[in-house]
Amino acid sequence: MFRLFSAAFRFCTLGVWSAVIFTAMAAGAQANEKIVFATNWYAQAEHGGFYQAIAEGIYAQHGLDVEIRMGGPQVNGMQLLAAGQVDFLMGVPMSTVHAVAEGIPVVAVAATFQKDPAVVIAHSHITSLADVGVQLLTFYMSPSANTSYFPWLKSEFGFTDNMAKPYNFSVTPFLVNKQSAQQGLVTSEPFAIQKGGVRPSVFLMADYGYPPYAETIETTRSMIDKHPDLVRRFVKASMLGWQSYLNDPAAANALIKRDNPEMTDEQLAFGIATLKQYGIVTGGDAQQHGPGVMTGERWQALYDFMHKGGLLNKAVDIQQVYSLDFLP
Repeated sequence: MFRLFSAAFRFCTLGVWSAVIFTAMAAGAQANEKIVFATNWYAQAEHGGFYQAIAEGIYAQHGLDVEIRMGGPQVNGMQLLAAGQVDFLMGVPMSTVHAVAEGIPVVAVAATFQKDPAVVIAHSHITSLADVGVQLLTFYMSPSANTSYFPWLKSEFGFTDNMAKPYNFSVTPFLVNKQSAQQGLVTSEPFAIQKGGVRPSVFLMADYGYPPYAETIETTRSMIDKHPDLVRRFVKASMLGWQSYLNDPAAANALIKRDNPEMTDEQLAFGIATLKQYGIVTGGDAQQHGPGVMTGERWQALYDFMHKGGLLNKAVDIQQVYSLDFLP
């Protein structure tokens, strides 16, 4: 009789503990919600905070299992987001304004970069942005400049259409033409130009009044309506990742080089140093409120900039483009 009772007790105890373990495992699985985040290019220092949040377990601490899906020249992140193939997107504010104007229900919920990293690069004898226009230098630029900053460069700094020449994402034409300037990103092209033996003059357009944020975190209106807590956790963990990355980037850099084998330690070090030097992540309102901050005033300034420059094809309510409800 005792043996039967003992066996039954052990069976019941085992059943109870099995239920407890199963419940705990289920809760853990439920806590780590799967998220796919699409970037705007191949892995690089400019994406470091997101990789750091994976490497240091920051996303996991916030109940998230995040997959970073790299962008590239043939990847349309906005289409992937609108189609539900990714949950969050590393966005471009002007593109977001256009998307909302076209009825695509996307929303910016944080701004990783307080300053757009777009630059005008000239040879060292050019000492101001206005000098580029005054001297009518050849200006190598991509077609997208016509729908972003080139109208502003023309109206404010004397650039002309005759100056514009196609930029094929090689710095060689600039290196061989001393009477030229070119577009670039402050974290990228100046590095390549220095490797080519030239120390250029670099003009960060944001420091001259170019208003957009950059690397915004964007998602769908459906996501923020149905899963606001998930959106809030993703934004918070991502910005904690950026704080960590700028302090000690080693963990993220290993993942970046895994995803993008062509990336070098030297390029990563240059990118990080430049992000710090120009206050790309930590400048502006982030000095007081921390990384990721946005304001309605900045978005309104972008709308006014686009309207003045003739960059809006359709009317849009700028307050539908962003939400301040999820800032860390």
